[in-house]
Amino acid sequence: MQKEREVSLYLKTVTLRDVDDIDVILDDIRHNNILIIRITPLAQKSVEDLKMVVEELYKFVRSINGDIARLGEERLVITPPGVKIWKNIYDSLKDR
Repeated sequence: MQKEREVSLYLKTVTLRDVDDIDVILDDIRHNNILIIRITPLAQKSVEDLKMVVEELYKFVRSINGDIARLGEERLVITPPGVKIWKNIYDSLKDR
């Protein structure tokens, strides 16, 4: 029988439907999970609420030395401290 190892890091997907969902997301970040967040449902309800939530997530993630980036048009990816997101400079140059 193979012995199970303790898991210290999860990759989770979350859908942001409401401003109140930020509490669950912040808790997952505090537990050092990597998150892929689908933001389209909240964007369809309120762009202003989405901007507020993304700004709060950005400030929190930076304060703990995590990383955050857009993953296409519909998702964000957030990583805990010690995990950095490689941001392709060529993608940002071709958008200009």
